[in-house]
Amino acid sequence: MQLTPEELKAHLMQTDDGFRLLAKQHCEFKQQLESISARPYLSPEEQIEETRIKKLKLRLKDQMQEIMDRYRQQHQPV
Repeated sequence: MQLTPEELKAHLMQTDDGFRLLAKQHCEFKQQLESISARPYLSPEEQIEETRIKKLKLRLKDQMQEIMDRYRQQHQPV
C-alpha cells in the first residue's frame, strides 16, 4: 500500500531523526520569512536576507523530498 505524501511525512517525522531535523529547520525559516513579509518596507539588506532564507528553505525542502523518494524506493512493493 502506497502512502500519501502527507502520511509519508508524518511517518518520517516519527521515525527519521534527519527528516525531523530538516522539517524543524524548514519551519523555522518559514516563520522568519513570515516575519520579514509582515514588514511594510524592506531595506536592501533585508531583501538580501529574505532571498537567502528562501534559498535555504528550498534546499531543505529538496533534501526532505530526497528522503521521501528514497523511502518510497526502498519500501515499494515488489
